[in-house]
Amino acid sequence: MREQPRLARAGRAMAVATLVSRITGFARTLALVATLGLGSCLFDAYTAANTLPNSIYDLVLGGALTGVLVPLLVRHSDELYAQRLLSLVVYGLGVTVAVAMLFAPQLVDLCTSEFSAGQRQTAITLTRFFLPQILLYGVGATVAAVLSTRGRQAAPMWAPVANNLVVIATAAAYLAVGGTDRLETLTSGQTWLLGLGTSAGVAVQVLVLWVATRGTGFRMRLRADPRGVGARRIAAMAGWTLLSVAASQAALVVVNRLASAAGSGALGVHANAYTLFQLPYAVVTVSIITGVLPRLSQAATRHDLPQVTAELSQSLRLSGVVLLPTAAALVVLGPRVTTVLFAHGNADPSAAALTGSVLAAYGLALVPFCGYQIMLRGFYALQDTRTPAVISLLVAVTATAGAVVSARLVPGPRMLAGMATGYAVAYAVGFLAAAAVLRRRIGRVDGHRLLSAHGRMLVAAVAAGGVTAAVAHLAGDVAGTGWTGSLVVVLSGGSCGALLYCLAARALRIGEFRVLLGVLRPGGA
Repeated sequence: MREQPRLARAGRAMAVATLVSRITGFARTLALVATLGLGSCLFDAYTAANTLPNSIYDLVLGGALTGVLVPLLVRHSDELYAQRLLSLVVYGLGVTVAVAMLFAPQLVDLCTSEFSAGQRQTAITLTRFFLPQILLYGVGATVAAVLSTRGRQAAPMWAPVANNLVVIATAAAYLAVGGTDRLETLTSGQTWLLGLGTSAGVAVQVLVLWVATRGTGFRMRLRADPRGVGARRIAAMAGWTLLSVAASQAALVVVNRLASAAGSGALGVHANAYTLFQLPYAVVTVSIITGVLPRLSQAATRHDLPQVTAELSQSLRLSGVVLLPTAAALVVLGPRVTTVLFAHGNADPSAAALTGSVLAAYGLALVPFCGYQIMLRGFYALQDTRTPAVISLLVAVTATAGAVVSARLVPGPRMLAGMATGYAVAYAVGFLAAAAVLRRRIGRVDGHRLLSAHGRMLVAAVAAGGVTAAVAHLAGDVAGTGWTGSLVVVLSGGSCGALLYCLAARALRIGEFRVLLGVLRPGGA
């Protein structure tokens, strides 16, 4: 148990930074929803355009490629190597952006279905504004990896705050110039404002990271000749990563096409539900992963497999103690939560409620998704990108099959919840497959301890979810279904459920809960 407080402390500062980032990210989402209108054709066009660069960041740079960069930078800690690696990323992604700009119409057609002519043209225009973000995200991911290996893991967590604030300001400016939620009255100037303002946010995010590097002594300098970074080794690792990305992108294309065909505004509904689903993962699991990945890489370099097992086990248990009750809350309170968050401004109240139903289904995916992501980091620390790629392919195929089956069995907007359930099954399959393979690689995954801890956490979470559902039902009968009633239900049901979970966790002697409380107390260990 001595190692748990150390890992929890390491994640605390990053969790605070990530929480602030996600709070401002919520404000950004709310500003865009209220301005462009959840359920509108304009919001769907904006979502489709913004998905292209962001999906590359999430699936390549924010996940698998970062898992490659950190181990490489741990092994080659000199500044020249990092500069050459940064140069390689810039040159490669620069070409990628140029090619993508040429094929923007085809990219939009690939990722959407049944858009009107005006909606399609708006999406293409915004896509051309947004595609340069790919290069900016690549630079940001590389610099964040440099900061991580130099003990500055929290700094990259703060950078998205600046991005969010710029986009919020853009939404405010859009309203100030008479911005509309209707495609028919959208002007070219308003389109430029949305496009430039959104990409400016990413540019400011990279600027914040550049400022953070100055305290480490690292200079962001491009090298005309990036040779010497072990390009063949990187290519071999990235080759398998490319397979993983291709599989994930194929699944995303299928899901987005099905969602955009489910009805007007359905694509934006699904995107917002997925954004909310990602919040607990980003605050809890990403903070832990960011802190543990350098130590995992160092342990793997020393061939200290017991330490690799210990780090992975701690990460899973510390994540689970927060994520299991959170998942229960999402399942029970999903539609009420999204009504409180999104039923404002130009947003359609029925679209807000539908978002909650999709979010509730995604609640089932939360724990397996986070466990799957943690397990993949074990392979990355071992410089094995082949196994995660194969497992990602399995996950993508399962998720795609689930989406297609859902679309056939439950046509219309209701199929979105079915697609989310399909993702839950896919991530569970991916987690179990990763655990089985990793067990053969490192000898053990601390299975008995993990099952014991998560079993007790599950009992506490189910009990808390039951109380939350009962209180929510009683409060809903009194307060009604509107915005105020939903707020009452969320506050009363959520508070009672959280209280019961804390009591149950103490009664069941969940050690990770005590560690968490110790870290959260002022001056805690």
